Amino acid sequence: MHMVVGVIERDGGTLYCTALFFGADGALLAKHRKLMPTAMERLIWGMGDGSTLPVLETPVGRIGAVICWENYMPLLRTAMYAQGIEIYCAPTVDDRDMWAASMRHIAVEGRCFVLSSAQYLTRADCPSDYEPFQGNDPGTVLIRGGSSIIGPLGEELVSSVYGREAVLAADLDMSEIPRAKFDFDAVGHYARPDIFELRVDRTSRSLVG
Repeated sequence: MHMVVGVIERDGGTLYCTALFFGADGALLAKHRKLMPTAMERLIWGMGDGSTLPVLETPVGRIGAVICWENYMPLLRTAMYAQGIEIYCAPTVDDRDMWAASMRHIAVEGRCFVLSSAQYLTRADCPSDYEPFQGNDPGTVLIRGGSSIIGPLGEELVSSVYGREAVLAADLDMSEIPRAKFDFDAVGHYARPDIFELRVDRTSRSLVG
């Protein structure tokens, strides 16, 4: 089993929203720090840099992760496609209907499998001193979920699950990816490198030398 899990990472005095990649032997393989904290997240989290944008070659496929609203950054998605991502993990707190549409778009655009993990959270799951604006009833749903698994032509292998905790599973036929790229490959025969160019700075950036 390989695992991608979201954590809050501390480095010095700064917190980062981070996805960790673990191999079948339990070893930490890599991490991805969210490049751009969203809205008020900027009061809490630092910004990642280009040194943590991995797509990992594993026995189950080429795995990468793009966190929450990073998925709305076209050039970041392109950087993932350019590395040959096959299993595109998209952890999120976004439970809106539009998120499901975005995940299907990414699967079709990248011709990859998209595994979107969306939180399901009730008031009872939170500390007693937390006062959500939705109310303090323990059964109040704060985040309604929406996890899904999408195939490389945008088909829902597992439809979005709302309103409950769930474990989603699907068999992924990796041979579907090259078949899906016969007529469209965003970073291959559809790329037009004579017109467009993507440059990714993978330098680890420290604010203090």
